[in-house]
Amino acid sequence: MRFVIDTNLLVSAVISNGLPRQLLDAARAGDFELCTSEVLLAELQDVLGRGQFANRLAQAEQTPQGIVDDLRRLAIVVTPTHVPRVVPTDPDDDHVLAAALAGAADLIASGDRRDLLPLVSYEGIPIVTARQAWERLTLQG
Repeated sequence: MRFVIDTNLLVSAVISNGLPRQLLDAARAGDFELCTSEVLLAELQDVLGRGQFANRLAQAEQTPQGIVDDLRRLAIVVTPTHVPRVVPTDPDDDHVLAAALAGAADLIASGDRRDLLPLVSYEGIPIVTARQAWERLTLQG
């Protein structure tokens, strides 16, 4: 099974415990393949570089670059040939869809209740919450 995990859930996985962290740990354990793109990794690095995360990362002795480097080694990094215009209110989310399509993902996990989750699916790829992704993962295992 191959997942794309949206940036908002990856940030949650890095800075706190909970289902997003469990999903990331499951990817590290090889329970599923994590798929991403360089654009999504750059977005993650940008978000983690913001001031509100500096103290948490410093306490954990982590840097945005180190986290992104770890994810780059863990994930299948795809290069989409086309980025669809699907999400009118947030073009960055189109890169999530493009990575999922290019990586032949089985699902997209997101916490974006405004833009991505309302789509329900894209090109047959379900867009689900962290809880729904976890349930699918535990059911398949």
